[in-house]
Amino acid sequence: MSDHIQSKEEGLRDMLRQVVDPEIGMNIIELGLIRRIEIHDDRAHLTMIMTTPFCPYAPQLLEQTRRTAQEYLSTPVTIEMGMEMWDPSMMEEGAADDWGLF
Repeated sequence: MSDHIQSKEEGLRDMLRQVVDPEIGMNIIELGLIRRIEIHDDRAHLTMIMTTPFCPYAPQLLEQTRRTAQEYLSTPVTIEMGMEMWDPSMMEEGAADDWGLF
């Protein structure tokens, strides 16, 4: 991966910290919900999961994530809901401590 793409991905992850799961009150990066980021010159694609299979906020979170990524990257962004089951081990280091999980 080129340094340019890598720094774009890091910047995107920082921007996506603005997207907060309203039920949990933590952002999607802390929760580990972004499972894959593909950035190309003319487009990007994200794979995201939810903390629960029937998350009532899923449509809103997916759209807010897609829109935030598109604004940051200035290219069309598609988002796909991954089928991976979320578990607390996917959280960012230290985030689970704040949540009192471990």
